[in-house]
Amino acid sequence: MKIVTFGELLLRLAAPGYTKLLQKDSFDATFCGSEANVAVSLANFGVNVSFVTKLPDNDVGIAAVRSLNYFGVDTSDIVYGNGRMGLYYLEKGASQRPSKVIYDREYSAIALSKRSEFDWDRLFNEAKWFHLTGITPALSDELAEICLEACKIAKNKGLTVSCDLNYRKKLWTSDKAKEIMSKLMPYVDLCIANEEDADKVLSIKAEKTNIENGIINNEAYEQVAKEICRSYGCKYVAFTLRRSYSASMNGWSGMLYCKDQDTAFYSNEYNIQIVDRVGGGDSFSGALIYSLLSDFDNQQCIDFAVAASCLKHSIEGDYNRVTVQDVESLINNGGNGRVQR
Repeated sequence: MKIVTFGELLLRLAAPGYTKLLQKDSFDATFCGSEANVAVSLANFGVNVSFVTKLPDNDVGIAAVRSLNYFGVDTSDIVYGNGRMGLYYLEKGASQRPSKVIYDREYSAIALSKRSEFDWDRLFNEAKWFHLTGITPALSDELAEICLEACKIAKNKGLTVSCDLNYRKKLWTSDKAKEIMSKLMPYVDLCIANEEDADKVLSIKAEKTNIENGIINNEAYEQVAKEICRSYGCKYVAFTLRRSYSASMNGWSGMLYCKDQDTAFYSNEYNIQIVDRVGGGDSFSGALIYSLLSDFDNQQCIDFAVAASCLKHSIEGDYNRVTVQDVESLINNGGNGRVQR
């Protein structure tokens, strides 16, 4: 069994600890990217996963690839060519000060990609699953066409397709996202979103909810999930549900709606003290894909995905470094944080 993920691999430059940007004269440099984060999670769970992207053929690009090789991600299908390494700057929030992200990705190698550079028929050989997000088609009109072509070929070859809507207002407008993603969604089997993605990307809003005040209406999210399935033919819709009490403390849970059973499954809610929240949604996606591939029942799937992403919030960097055993330990032991000897 093989999973293919496709997206941009970035260099993350984070202010050390919880300092403001340029408060100190250094950055903590790590590699990241939504689909790459998913690939790392899957590799840590023992899955055969291939990450496809385009990178500059220089020392930075090579270092980025090695960051994935460390976890066992297959990088043999990465394309190299003109363009730069995409960057983002991170200032981690604390207490009432929110985290901030500044993108510097224009003219990156993948943003300059051409359709002819990706032979999807070959790339999907022996693959069972294809994962992408709404971030990649936001980078260029050509990439939007590349993503659409990939989804069409994946479906023709019998792959399951998952997509995290991942709306980023700093990359494109809501209107542009709706225009592009409405073309991709008919090929998606598993749609993953957070509280506002469905509204911003698909114009399907959860009523009587307020993400700023942490008000979550379960019934409304079930109706949103049903409408997504009705409109686009998805088999599953999953939501991460975050209550933001502050930048440091969140309530974290999730919902998985199964169209065939017409039933929504909810996880327990974890009260988490955040070390690094960036990549939390990606860790949810990776764990959910793993659990569905492993034929967990639907309740186990959402429990596993939420527990894995809960643990990610305690780990520096975008990559989630936990194993299946780590996640199962949290589920079985309740997450009391006691030292394991």
